[in-house]
Amino acid sequence: MQRKSIEELREKVSCGSVLEHAGFAVDLKESTRRAVKFRRRAEIIIVTHEGRGWFDPLSDDKGDVFTLVEYLENVGFVEGVKRVAELVGFRPSEPEWRNSVKPRHAETRLSDRWSQRNRPRPGSGTWRYLSETRYLPTAVLRTALAWNRLREGPCGSMWAVHTDDAGTVRGWEERGPEWRGFASGGTKVLFRFGPAEALRICVTEAAIDAMSLAAIEGIREDTLYLSTGGGWSPSTDMALRALGAGPGVKLIAATDANSQGETYAARLRALAEDVGCEWQRLRPPADDWNEALRQREVEKRENTKEWRGVPHARRPRQGRLRPAEPALDPADRDAGDAGGVMKD
Repeated sequence: MQRKSIEELREKVSCGSVLEHAGFAVDLKESTRRAVKFRRRAEIIIVTHEGRGWFDPLSDDKGDVFTLVEYLENVGFVEGVKRVAELVGFRPSEPEWRNSVKPRHAETRLSDRWSQRNRPRPGSGTWRYLSETRYLPTAVLRTALAWNRLREGPCGSMWAVHTDDAGTVRGWEERGPEWRGFASGGTKVLFRFGPAEALRICVTEAAIDAMSLAAIEGIREDTLYLSTGGGWSPSTDMALRALGAGPGVKLIAATDANSQGETYAARLRALAEDVGCEWQRLRPPADDWNEALRQREVEKRENTKEWRGVPHARRPRQGRLRPAEPALDPADRDAGDAGGVMKD
């Protein structure tokens, strides 16, 4: 096929057409007009340049409509061109974008927008969402507030700040009963819960998971609990490399117990090998750490109800409770040190 014909195909068939035809769907809540996120189960593809470009946020793969077909269907360029040609005339669904009129504060600096919001307080909608719906204990919430990590968002939602190595506000995760997103105009770097000098670094996919793991482990003083916000931006990669390059650091991949979580874990493993730090996989006993925390708290409450129902029952004396042990992989599996990551 002549180059002119190939260029015509590139103009006629968008990456969105290829993805929708392959069974992907637009994740409207996490998309913008300039970067449209497509999902197919655990797979994620971001479409850019008005449908002419794409990249995989979980790998280094990217390109145009032809390389996208090659990537998805594992075919060569010639076969890829043929399959793109078959999609000429296919019209993908158009996302129903929200009103594009910017609010008055759209140009306000991120740090100002952050500082203008209230901190969560007992009894507020955000506090109830975190403590009652997400089962985060008061000790964890107060610790997060002491480190200036949380704000109240609209309609009882939570904002969890992402900062760079200098502590500058770069954006925030937004989570609520009816909402999930990230700060408009912000950049995903890392949500950080714990001392910056900690040598044990646990990486999760969401701020609520990071705080849930901290609750399960009893807020370990030697641990920095992180969240990537469900993405892997160049800023996130740089921040993780800077942390992993410190002497004596152990990088813990505490991502979700599903295929996407394993993909993130593999990437963290490769990063740890690159910077020469120890590495370990820490899988939650449920799909994610917040679900694990919820199950634990529900079980505790049910046990309390059963105990109260026993006549003449007397609670035994006990010392300080130890935090529950997370699902740490055996020492001989999925672990490594500065000399190289051990193979499964």
